[in-house]
Amino acid sequence: MKNLQDYIDRRNQWNSFFPSNKQITFPLDQKNVNDLARSLDCDLSPENLHCDGEISHAEADRKYRYYGRVIKDLETYCLNNWLTTPIVEEYY
Repeated sequence: MKNLQDYIDRRNQWNSFFPSNKQITFPLDQKNVNDLARSLDCDLSPENLHCDGEISHAEADRKYRYYGRVIKDLETYCLNNWLTTPIVEEYY
């Protein structure tokens, strides 16, 4: 769960700039899980993953593998907590 926790911490840092956004905390509910999946989908879009071509292929690959680990942690969390596992379209 280390990668999932790290991803949530990063999201919460960004969310802190916008008072209307709530912090994500454990235990996660289905809405949190779905929001995280949508965020991961966005992060994995080619434009975001490659920073519009501003980073190297190796760096984009590193980001892709990190997001993959986050997705695996999220899937495990869902299975262990009786939540529906969302599909992250850009990953599969």
